[in-house]
Amino acid sequence: MWIVLLLLVWLPLDARTLVTGGAGFLGSHLCERLIAEGHEVICLDNLYTGSLDNIDHLLSHPRFTFIQQDICMLFDDDLEVDEIYNLACPASPEWYQKDPIQTLRTSVIGALNVLELAKRCDAKIFQASTSEVYGDPLEHPQQENHWGHVNPIGIRSCYDEGKRCAETLFFDFHRFHDVKIKVGRIFNTYGPRMSTGDGRVVSNFIVQALDNQPITLYGTGRQTRSFCYVDDLIDAIVLFMKTDNSITGPLNLGNPHEFTVKELADLVLEKTSSPSTVIYLPLPQDDPKRRQPDLTLTESTLGWKPRIQLAEGLDRTISYFQSIRFLSINP
Repeated sequence: MWIVLLLLVWLPLDARTLVTGGAGFLGSHLCERLIAEGHEVICLDNLYTGSLDNIDHLLSHPRFTFIQQDICMLFDDDLEVDEIYNLACPASPEWYQKDPIQTLRTSVIGALNVLELAKRCDAKIFQASTSEVYGDPLEHPQQENHWGHVNPIGIRSCYDEGKRCAETLFFDFHRFHDVKIKVGRIFNTYGPRMSTGDGRVVSNFIVQALDNQPITLYGTGRQTRSFCYVDDLIDAIVLFMKTDNSITGPLNLGNPHEFTVKELADLVLEKTSSPSTVIYLPLPQDDPKRRQPDLTLTESTLGWKPRIQLAEGLDRTISYFQSIRFLSINP
């Protein structure tokens, strides 16, 4: 009896972890992983781009709580957490350009709110930054010391500059208030639970191919991206959060294998056996021509590199979209 009580006293409590944007594509996968690792997870999302469908399997879990709230609203004074993962912000151009002012508010005011919470709770906090801080980069591949080439008044700047400002806030809170920060610059990520209408290139191509609609390529199709499967990215984020407090980042998080957008389209067409044709449309303003992470610092810091190559990841992602398409046809 006394041995059991002593063990209960000395066993560490589960980390109480807040995931903002937790009902989104990345956030839902992260919540799932943290629950599996024993965390008590508080998922906060305003459901602008997130969906309850993404977290439906977690809602009844005793260590999972969902709060529908905008990150720009102040948190309750009695909210106590040990860790924070800030993933709140629409990440696809189609969605973050719908309301650019709100996108900026989410990136900047949202960052202030989670940083103030981290300061009050002495919590460790991860910021989901983005490869968009490099803009249309002047160096290739991109290293973390590249300051970027961003148009501050363009149609994409609400997201690019919002995330750049958020990084500034994180490092200033670290320097002035000793807040324990981790800043990860996330490159193109794909996988199950992407929204069918989020406007990102992988989901666009798969949906168009499955519906036998024309595949829309912008520009020449020779612009490049590096595609990271979601499971690999979540591995990297969780590993990063477990590093010593002296390791703040920023760290590039993504897959270093570079593909042209045309190569991606051809691979999707092959894997779906779709009769869709390819059509070319004008390149959107400020669309980056090349994007590839240099993972030298990330690999040496985390001992991590992505495992799932594009062909395998696309198979899994196409299967997901086929399943939700089947359910929409046969409810």
